[in-house]
Amino acid sequence: MKSVLPAALALCATVAGAQQTGMQLWYKQPAGKVWEAALPVGNGRLGAMVYGNPGAELLKLNESTVWSGGPNRNDNPHALAALPEIRRRLFAGDYVGADSLAAANIQSEKINGMQYQPVGDLSLSFPGHEQYNDYRRELDIARAVATTTYTAGGVRYTREVFVSAPAQVIVVHLTASKPSALSFDAGFSSEQKSEITADNDGLLLTGITSTKDGVAGQVKFCAQVRVLHTGGTVQVSGQRLSVKQATAVTLLISMGTNVNNYHDLTRDEKKYVSAYINKAQQQTYAQLLAAHTKAYQQYFNRVQLNLGTTPAAELPTDERLKAFAAGNDPQLVALYFQYGRYLLISASQPGGQPANLQGIWNDKMVPPWGSKYTININTEMNYWPSEVTALPEMHMPLLQMVKELSVTGEQTAKVMYGARGWVAHHNTDLWRITGPVDPIYYGMWPMGGAWLSRHLWVHYLYSGDKQYLRSAYPALKGAAQFFLDFLTEEPTHQWLVVAPSISPENSPKSHNGKSIAAGVTMDNQLVFDLFSNVQHAAAALDTDKAFAAQVTAAKLRLPPMQIGQHGQLQEWLQDLDDPADKHRHISHLFGLYPGSQVSPFSNPALFAAARQSLIYRGDISTGWSMGWKVNWWARLLDGDHAYQLIRNQLSPVGAHDGGGTYPNLLDAHPPFQIDGNFGCAAGITEMLLQTYDGCLYPLPALPAAWKTGSVQGLRAPGGFIIKDMQWNNGRLVKLVLQSVLGGNCRLRLPAALRMQGGAVLSAASGANSNVFYATDAIKQPLVSSKALVATLPLPATQLYDLSTVKGQTYTLIAIP
Repeated sequence: MKSVLPAALALCATVAGAQQTGMQLWYKQPAGKVWEAALPVGNGRLGAMVYGNPGAELLKLNESTVWSGGPNRNDNPHALAALPEIRRRLFAGDYVGADSLAAANIQSEKINGMQYQPVGDLSLSFPGHEQYNDYRRELDIARAVATTTYTAGGVRYTREVFVSAPAQVIVVHLTASKPSALSFDAGFSSEQKSEITADNDGLLLTGITSTKDGVAGQVKFCAQVRVLHTGGTVQVSGQRLSVKQATAVTLLISMGTNVNNYHDLTRDEKKYVSAYINKAQQQTYAQLLAAHTKAYQQYFNRVQLNLGTTPAAELPTDERLKAFAAGNDPQLVALYFQYGRYLLISASQPGGQPANLQGIWNDKMVPPWGSKYTININTEMNYWPSEVTALPEMHMPLLQMVKELSVTGEQTAKVMYGARGWVAHHNTDLWRITGPVDPIYYGMWPMGGAWLSRHLWVHYLYSGDKQYLRSAYPALKGAAQFFLDFLTEEPTHQWLVVAPSISPENSPKSHNGKSIAAGVTMDNQLVFDLFSNVQHAAAALDTDKAFAAQVTAAKLRLPPMQIGQHGQLQEWLQDLDDPADKHRHISHLFGLYPGSQVSPFSNPALFAAARQSLIYRGDISTGWSMGWKVNWWARLLDGDHAYQLIRNQLSPVGAHDGGGTYPNLLDAHPPFQIDGNFGCAAGITEMLLQTYDGCLYPLPALPAAWKTGSVQGLRAPGGFIIKDMQWNNGRLVKLVLQSVLGGNCRLRLPAALRMQGGAVLSAASGANSNVFYATDAIKQPLVSSKALVATLPLPATQLYDLSTVKGQTYTLIAIP
């Protein structure tokens, strides 16, 4: 995909190109046997968890295409015939009957998705290193290198581990402070059906993944280790290698599978693996490290965040985590934000697979939820930071998956629902299945295509690349075609609604424990969002006017949002919300974030109702849910409450009744899910910059804890880059904008600023002329006669327009 932004991003990288400090996770003790204490490294395709154990080092190994089963489909062919009766029962209020019929005819008959699985373990045994001192283990996310150092027997030992994107190998570099002092054994192990051999070329692990739901394992995988040593000898001992009396050793680890793509398993995995390791062997360790660092930092260095530093930053990371909720450690927030970016760079690279529920790091043959792609929130949340934190390349694997689902989902739409276009339900996997997964309570959600398609449009908003938009438009249109055919008229108001569906993964008390419903608020918001994006895409490409007119007509018949009897934004079509409901999913707030349908300035009643819903649900929840809540409270312009959610998130697992964070700063659902890391990183960004309401809004939700700080490199739709933003005592004092595409830049400013260099900042009026900031008018909400409609105080701001020229930079400074 071509993009118009790389040159501008390179400029941004230059601004933020200095080595960032304080970017280390570090510990005084090894991980031992605790996976959640080990440190993740990866290059999008290859991943490892590094334990840092002196006497028995362990690397848990993953490759992104190692999944159980093989190409398959899970459509239920009985769905279409049963659909009219299911809808009749729904509209008659027979939720038990509708659920029973859907379970028998829509729920997958057998296949509920394959599992992402580990390759195996590489273990390194160091005799005599059980006794050690002066120990330190760290992950430097500014370089993407994990380092372990300690002293044993009077010798200082150092291990460095990184995963090179240019070389496509994992590199383990071992050194000793004295010549000939490095001796260890190395061996593979795996829970997979596999064979392990050792010879003078190194170690070789070959295997095939397991069967699931009757689908035979078809992924053949291979892992190879080559030993490059300075001094000493390497001997073969059974299935292990023994290194004796070396001074330095570099291990190259290459892994691969027979998977070319989701429907092609014809690659020769052994040749694939050997080609990479043979090429990497021709480089020195210094060359491998330099190439890795350069490739990684071209992404990482684009953004810097400074929230200030206190003495707490000198503590080990696990100790900082324990103290954070009650302490003063703003730099940990900056580290956690950048850790989210590190994880996205390490788990999702152009040309590869998207980050799954655990990124690429999983040590279990049967991981929680299969470590699949849960597309009713979790997969999308993984990519919320991608565009705004200057990582659009990392977005590409997800965008490619959406295009692939638009192919596999056509058959599902036709066979199950008799519809055009394509559909995906709440889960998918490497094989791009699109039928329902899991019982109806969770799986009766045909909205995955609607939400995922949003990412296609968002990438265009930030890049302005029409060539890319042309390539994405068929998938975007196909998602809309499905809903044009699938929407059905509900009998009370004759609104067009999605039926059957659910509000993930919740149910109202009146439904007798059944989640199945019609016209739930999230569905209405998603379809509104999808139809709006298709309208804008067709206009941008000057195409498909007749289809756009059909979309417009259907959009006008969607239900409005509703304010219920408790003053809340209703979750269902009927006023069924329970103020005591603390469910982790608050899906009906999609329109607040990541959607743009709830604005404090243009629809304050809905804004207040969304806040009421969030208050009822409470703060403490699972990790990803708290990450989403950071974004919601930021959109509610309440920085202090958003910061409280960050404190809750950055609490050790077990510190409260919800999720939290493990010692390695990975998110806890619990168990581990990576989405909370990405959701919270996005939320931190949302506190600093919002762009959804027709303008750029700097510092919309700055908490009192971040009185002074700066950020460089954030991006905004329409090709704007925040080259520098500084604030002091909670007041914006400097804003430097780079305009990549030109056009009007509308700013919502909390305080008066003046331009440097003669550019004119004028009071704004009317709609923003910049098409990348077009807003979509929503219907007036329906308000319950029992509701007390609140009006919330809003910060005093003023809208300004700045006419920008492509490639120019503009500086605004505070008026003394």
